[in-house]
Amino acid sequence: MLGFNWAGCAPSEPPVKGMPDTWADINAYLKIGNNGLVTIMSPNPEIGQNVKTSMPMIVAEELDVDWKDVIVEQAPLDTHKFTRQLAGGSQSIRQGWRGLRLAGATARRMLLEAAAQRWQVPVEELTTKAGVIHHEPSGRTLGYGDVAADAAGIPVPEDVALKDPRDFTIIGTTRKNVDGPAIVTGKPLFGLDTQREGMLIAMIEHPPAFGMTIKSLNAEAAKAMPGIHDVFTIDAAPDGFDRQWSDVNAFPHLVVVVGRSTWEVLKAKQALKVEWEVASPLESSADHTAGLARLLREGRVEPARRDGNPEAAFRRAATVIERTYSAPFLAHNTMEPMNFFADVKPDRAELLGPIQTPEFLRRSVASVLGLPEDRISIQMTRMGGGFGRRLYGNFGVEAALISQKVQAPVKLVYTREDDMTQGTYRPAYQVTYRAALDDRGRLIAFHVRGAGVHGGPVFADRFPAGAVEHYLAEDLSLESNVSTGAWRAPRSNFIAGAEQMFLDEVAEAAGKDPIAFRLELFDRAMNDPVGEAHDYDAERYAGVLRLVREKSGWDTPRPGVHRGVSAYYCHNSYVAQVVDVVVEDNRPRVQKVWCAVDCGIVVNPGAARNQVEGGIVDGIGHAMYSALSFVDGVPEQKNFDRYRLIRNAEAPKEIETFFVDNGIDPTGLGEPSLPPVIGALANALARATGQRLYDQPFITSLQGFALEGTTG
Repeated sequence: MLGFNWAGCAPSEPPVKGMPDTWADINAYLKIGNNGLVTIMSPNPEIGQNVKTSMPMIVAEELDVDWKDVIVEQAPLDTHKFTRQLAGGSQSIRQGWRGLRLAGATARRMLLEAAAQRWQVPVEELTTKAGVIHHEPSGRTLGYGDVAADAAGIPVPEDVALKDPRDFTIIGTTRKNVDGPAIVTGKPLFGLDTQREGMLIAMIEHPPAFGMTIKSLNAEAAKAMPGIHDVFTIDAAPDGFDRQWSDVNAFPHLVVVVGRSTWEVLKAKQALKVEWEVASPLESSADHTAGLARLLREGRVEPARRDGNPEAAFRRAATVIERTYSAPFLAHNTMEPMNFFADVKPDRAELLGPIQTPEFLRRSVASVLGLPEDRISIQMTRMGGGFGRRLYGNFGVEAALISQKVQAPVKLVYTREDDMTQGTYRPAYQVTYRAALDDRGRLIAFHVRGAGVHGGPVFADRFPAGAVEHYLAEDLSLESNVSTGAWRAPRSNFIAGAEQMFLDEVAEAAGKDPIAFRLELFDRAMNDPVGEAHDYDAERYAGVLRLVREKSGWDTPRPGVHRGVSAYYCHNSYVAQVVDVVVEDNRPRVQKVWCAVDCGIVVNPGAARNQVEGGIVDGIGHAMYSALSFVDGVPEQKNFDRYRLIRNAEAPKEIETFFVDNGIDPTGLGEPSLPPVIGALANALARATGQRLYDQPFITSLQGFALEGTTG
């Protein structure tokens, strides 16, 4: 019997109609059954951002089918049929918007052509509604299923009309997660659920410290344990390896234990006798902190942007404000640790698992296995979180190498400790801001100088670039053997909070309301912009700030409520937030977050609110509590007993989100709500506690308040 995995091919939920007798493939995105049931393929990886629901909604909208007659399936990697099968940068909907609409509209047109031929009437006389074709002059109707087979043979039209957004009936309405019933009933959807006949379990042991590698291995005791198939080493980045940008891996040389069951392999892993040796300097957090500070003081770099003469403006300023902010390394800590299934044969390979970058994983696997890409299939499972970690598919490469070595299907599983200590972290950052005010409290110069591990955090052309006459941006990088990567809203997850905290202090020094101060700057960017270009639309930026001011009642003080504000642009979207903090029993608590979002057309409002709320809780939690530190290259936090995350009681009691309705094509949403909330939180805490916060996690800086569970 061949193995079978339901994760990649089970219907999203039982259809209202029975399953059809036949299917007609209309295009890469959809097929239609003879009873009118429609299967829509979701091309992009699903990491919890709900694109497996929202992307098919876009196809269904233009197809003009009843959503209850839609089944959704996860598409495999297929670069001939689909483009950008990637989950990252909050771009799935934005990049897929037009293509998905065209897929539905083209299929609808082919169905109309088939009906017109059958009835011998002009196609212009036909209309559709909810999967039914109507010929009003004669009163005749046909279901999509009645003409699907004929439509499949119609030449694909080169030009089709798309709906006016005002006519949308699916887009803009809340639809439940298509995987919801399977998730709550425990059906197999995730990589960890994969089971195959003859499948072995594999685990890895990587060096205990960054800068170490394997010197020797004594595996005799482990090999002799019950259920153990083999113990060996692999090199996941051998000489000649065609490295992709996604191949970030501090530990390519690994010890591997393979056996029958997870428990047996885990016990054997604990029995390994490995001698490690130092290959590069063993770094501590103190080294990173000192190195970043040294770069800020002494590092030389060409300015990323310079407008006017900032040096002269600072010399003549009536007031200069200077502040430095920092943030530590962070782990991704997805609920589902890294895992992947691989079944490698001499002439082909099948891989299945949670990956945000399947196309790049296939390239890497092809390189290490020596197989053509067209002999490698990648199936995507639903992911128990990604947050950027699964952009980097080292675990998929490792699974393929292990399967090739043992000549059997293998599921590689990382323990939580393997995962948290493997690297690919959010980098540690520092940034220094300086602002110059004239004697009337006007901002005349602005200087941002940032540094980070493996790359600085500064976006030179973002706000307030374009809004200040004299402006200087500098960005520096600290090299390290600790590997880093994208972490939800890369760079923005630090720089947005620092910027918004600093602007609050500048507004205070200028004697101005924080929102009014920001709006003055946006007015300058709109009416008399400085420099050749800036990344943002100042009108949309100011729009979310005005909206959150109105909705939160910012101008009306609330007794006992301490408020902070922020606004930020990233991933092509605009977010403004007000955080309300109260002090109860000597504990500052987030009572409510008000959030205004301009992300263009909102495909699925309920899911969109979930994304916004998740980003807010994520941002508050990590800024307040989380950190990863090192001593001689060894991560001090290896599991959740020492890595502090936000707790249920610490989450905001209420979050209220308002979307700008402007009819603009959709932009990013999975990440933009996270970065600004850090600044709004810090600004609210400053008003509640009297303490300005400069170093994350904030829990280590707040003095005199009852706060539990400091990091470490």
